[in-house]
Amino acid sequence: MSRRRNFLRHAAPTAAAGAVAASALPAPAIAQGRIEWRMVTSWPMNLPGPGISANRVAERIGTLSNGRLTVKVFGAGQLVPALGVFDAVSQGTAEIYHAVPSYWLAKSRGIGFFGSFPFGMVAQELQAWLNFGGGGALYDEMYARFGIKPFMCGDSGPQWLGWFRKEINSVDDFRGLRFRTAGLGSEMFRRAGASVVTLPGGEIFAALRAGTIDAAEFIGPWNDAALGFHQVAKNYYFPGVQEPSSAEEIGVNKAKFDALPADLRQVVQFAAQSSYMESLTEYDQKHPAAVAELVSRHGVVVREVPRDLLIAFGNAAGEVLAEIRGDADPLVKRIAESYVAFRNLQAEYTSQAYNGVMNARRLPIKWG
Repeated sequence: MSRRRNFLRHAAPTAAAGAVAASALPAPAIAQGRIEWRMVTSWPMNLPGPGISANRVAERIGTLSNGRLTVKVFGAGQLVPALGVFDAVSQGTAEIYHAVPSYWLAKSRGIGFFGSFPFGMVAQELQAWLNFGGGGALYDEMYARFGIKPFMCGDSGPQWLGWFRKEINSVDDFRGLRFRTAGLGSEMFRRAGASVVTLPGGEIFAALRAGTIDAAEFIGPWNDAALGFHQVAKNYYFPGVQEPSSAEEIGVNKAKFDALPADLRQVVQFAAQSSYMESLTEYDQKHPAAVAELVSRHGVVVREVPRDLLIAFGNAAGEVLAEIRGDADPLVKRIAESYVAFRNLQAEYTSQAYNGVMNARRLPIKWG
């Protein structure tokens, strides 16, 4: 409990309470060729997973630049609200943020593809699309509209569907649930019958405890356990088809980034890129241990989403995808078509190569 209280103490307040005018933000230090940036984040300070990832990127920038460029990290609500970090960097009131693309769908639904799409690509496939499949250029083009230079810097891997107060056995059980979620998956869940609620991570526990929501998803076992969701909801469902991957990003004010010397621009890029796999593998190590502890010590029941509900989710996701592919914005359409083509190419190979191995490991063999 004490660990959860520590996170919630730094959690984001509402936008009205947490908004900070540009004039109120302390100016970054620039002295003797040294630059200090402010990183505003969507997370409580030091939150396992994304909070740690934000710290890692910031520290790495300072180390690789030999102190010429340093980054001070601020938790959600310390300078701006959790969901206000994109605008703060876009407007130049902060230099850099750490968050996830799924929070910015109000800017453009095309942004959602860079974070994750329901029934879409897993982390390795997403990174392959960004690095070698044309996705990276589209990522830059979209964010440049808002004066931001983006970089992927982590991924939580496949998410879990979430925490439910009551067991879900059918599509009918899902309809009408007040469900906290985010990203393009929220549109899928809404079409499947849920009443979708959007909340920053630091506010989910209180809403679950108060009963103002019936279920919630955030990231995965490691992060969810730290926020204490298991104390008020014992049914934990997989798979999280709403986010087969959940990419973390930093966004840098483009004017500030372009003004850096060439070597410091490379420092920022490498600090983000080098953190990506480190972050993903940390999740892969922490999540299984967290699930085991949740079950053995806290009475959590791990449940698989019923097949008919998964099919309903998939059909709803297909409807969302069809709408986005017909978007009036040519850039959104290009992003969608590129993503779909790459995902479909990967899907068969991944099933043969990766799923083939995973299924073989589940056979009744004598190993280990």
